[in-house]
Order: sequence, then structure tokens, then C-alpha cells
Amino acid sequence: MAEVLLIDDDTHLCQMLVDYLGRYGFMVSTAHRGDTGLQAAHEKPWALILLDVMLPGLDGFEVLRRIRAVSTTNVLLLTAQGEDVDRIIGLEIGADDYLPKPFNPRELLARMRAIIRRSTLVTTNNNVSASLCIEDLQLDPAARTVLQNGERLELTDVEFALLETLMRSSGKVVAREELAESALGRKFNPFDRSLDMHVSRLRRKLGGDGVSDERVKTVRGAGYQFVLHRD
Repeated sequence: MAEVLLIDDDTHLCQMLVDYLGRYGFMVSTAHRGDTGLQAAHEKPWALILLDVMLPGLDGFEVLRRIRAVSTTNVLLLTAQGEDVDRIIGLEIGADDYLPKPFNPRELLARMRAIIRRSTLVTTNNNVSASLCIEDLQLDPAARTVLQNGERLELTDVEFALLETLMRSSGKVVAREELAESALGRKFNPFDRSLDMHVSRLRRKLGGDGVSDERVKTVRGAGYQFVLHRD
């Protein structure tokens, strides 16, 4: 059973999700404060953390910041309905995905399965699983590692999936629809900023001195491109 940590101060919602998700093979532990939730987050390698934004003790953003300082554990952020700013901030900090409240438990289940499927996917196709080495970057799908000039980059699963997809089509434009399917595990929604925010975080981690040195280029109206321009 996949072990999931749910950090939310709504005890009724927590109990409902413990029962509901338990029927689908998830073992859910709960915490109702940000500080105790953060402590629990560090206790074991959770398959996924479900994190509410509005929490006593520490708010969800601060909990996420502290998790991301030491871990790339999958985090799905639970945000208030209509609070676009919360979603943008959460994605900038490093959330893998978000779901606005109130939500349908079936939608939550689908998002959780997509995140966990992406992070645990193991393929036997030699072509797909082959390591990549392009310019200063080395990506190893089996070990789930990325090295830049020999130094390891700490990427979330979403960022890793994005980089792998882009590197396998280096020099070519990859459509947003394809990236959404491969990295987020769902169909692209033009009103959803998630994909753009994840690409932005990946771009910052890859570094560069400016637009002329970007490794991931935005091709307006088409998608994104892994740029080959280094000697």
C-alpha cells in the first residue's frame, strides 16, 4: 500500500479521505497542524503528501518551503476555491500539483494516481530508458538523477519528467499537450498555469545568464524546446 501523509486541519475531511482512499490501496496518516505535519513529513519517505494551505502552527506554504529545502517528495497542494495566487505561489515553491477545495474525491484520487504513477514508472524499453548526455547535462532515468557539469541537480518528479521529455526531443519543439501528459499525467488545460510554472522552476534550476542562455525556450503558441547552443 502506498503511504500518504495528509496535513489538513479539517478533521471531518481527513477521516473521510482516510476511509475513501483506504479502499483504493492508500494508507493515509494525518496531521492537523503545520508544525506537526512538517515533523511527520520528515519521518519517512512518503509516496505523496497532501498539504492544505490554511493551517495552524505553520501555513502550508512554509511547510512546503521547509520540505523542499531537504526533499523532493511529491506534494499535492490543497488550495481554496478561486485563489489563483495560492496556486501560483505553491507551484513556485515546488508543489507537484494542486487541487482547489471543495473537490470531488474521485478527482483527488486521479491526481494522486497520476503523480505516483509518474514517480514509480519503470520501463523495460531500452530506447526510452537509455541515459541521455547532452552538452553539460547527464540524465539517468533508471537512477532518476540529473548531473550538470558533474554536479547533481535536485529536481522534483515533475521537473525530471519535463526535462527528460524535452531532452529526448532536443532541438525540436514539444507541444504543451505532450508535456502535460508526460509530466502532469493529464490533458493540457490552457487555463491551468501548472505546466508553465513547472517549466519556469526547471529553467531556473538549469541556470543561464539570461534569455540568450536559456536551456528551455518558450515557443509562443507551440510549446517548449530544449535548446542546443553550447559548444
